[in-house]
Amino acid sequence: MNSPGLDDLLTCLRFPSVSTDSTRRDDVRACAEWLQAKLRGMGLTANLHDTPGHPVLLAKNKHLPGRRTVLLYGHYDVQPAEPLHEWKSPAFEPTIRDGRIYCRGATDNKGQLMAHVQGLAETLAKHADLPVNLIVLFEGEEEIGSPNLKPFLQQHAAELKCDLVAISDTGMVAPGIGTFTYGLRGIACLEARVHGPSIDLHSGIFGGAIANPVTAVARLTATLHDAEGRVAVKGFYDGVRDIQAWEREAWAALGDGDAEMLSLTGSPSLFGEPGYTERERRWARPTIEVNGIGGGYQGEGSKTVIGREAFVKLSCRLVPDQNPDRILGLVADHLKAHTPPGVRLEIKLGHTGMPYLMDPHSTIGQAAQRALQKAFPGQKLALIREGGSIPIVQAFKDVLGVDTLLLGLALPDCQAHAPNENFPIENFEAGVRLNQALLAELA
Repeated sequence: MNSPGLDDLLTCLRFPSVSTDSTRRDDVRACAEWLQAKLRGMGLTANLHDTPGHPVLLAKNKHLPGRRTVLLYGHYDVQPAEPLHEWKSPAFEPTIRDGRIYCRGATDNKGQLMAHVQGLAETLAKHADLPVNLIVLFEGEEEIGSPNLKPFLQQHAAELKCDLVAISDTGMVAPGIGTFTYGLRGIACLEARVHGPSIDLHSGIFGGAIANPVTAVARLTATLHDAEGRVAVKGFYDGVRDIQAWEREAWAALGDGDAEMLSLTGSPSLFGEPGYTERERRWARPTIEVNGIGGGYQGEGSKTVIGREAFVKLSCRLVPDQNPDRILGLVADHLKAHTPPGVRLEIKLGHTGMPYLMDPHSTIGQAAQRALQKAFPGQKLALIREGGSIPIVQAFKDVLGVDTLLLGLALPDCQAHAPNENFPIENFEAGVRLNQALLAELA
């Protein structure tokens, strides 16, 4: 027998709402319209707002004076499912195996979103109201960087006035451990392209006389870090906020993170900035990562050419108090200063997002901890930062002036963004309890 709301989650998962795929545009909208009808059927007012991209869904209960106003955020768009051949069951046909739902979007973010929807539905069915003034904001562009959300917030700031935002789109440290994420790293991306000759050249006839862009981009990339993994860009660490003593103690108490990380990733050994544990590196230290590098011949066998260009794609994960635009400038200056002779450097700046940090011991932070304790009874809570970035969290802070409670339901092995993404049914049920406990505590 399915748990309450599980059938609705399975229905929501069947919409292939891939926001980056223009051929799925109608599917994205159909998912939004289904959610709108669901929320209306629960007794909320719910309306779709068109944007230059995919629609934003806003829903509300009747707002009464003297109550705290909570904005509940989620996203109904999902990542592409490719490579399809690596899925053990169809990517958009939810399949339950060993207590987990396998489907694209199961964890990110439909399972977490629908847990909150079910929590609201049960409370409304029982009491015909909620203990707080609620604003539901579900968007369809999170997986493409939410390009239209900040302008939407600015245009509707009065309508969206609230006391705090609550989001379940982050992770848990382990099964059954309620996890409060109070910080996120920011992001700054760029691409460096190295140009050499105007055409690909014969490596025998021209080799040794013409600079090779592939060699140049490899040398250039290698200048970004020292041999131990510390970023070598001048000024990169300026202003980086120190990890607090209580954070080090709390994270160390979570167990052997090194062994867990090796098991999870299959890597032969850990590597990174000296003087920090793997959790400290991932959650509270900045990085520069190579996301892609290439040039020259990529096919089977040999083709003896000097390719005319090569590239490297970089992402910087940033922490308080780093500014993404400043970091992009520093990295660009570094690359220009270290470009080998004989080639021309072209830099294309990418998307950015600010780091986020709140006080988990604040009044609303303590309310969130009590709610997590009710949703995940009998276990000690985990207070963590996360290495990933959710730029809209800082947008809520900038535009609405409020903090965000990040209360995740995703497990480390949920395989979000990968084939065989999955979500435990018990986490869905815990999410229903979390929604109800959170609103009660915030009231």
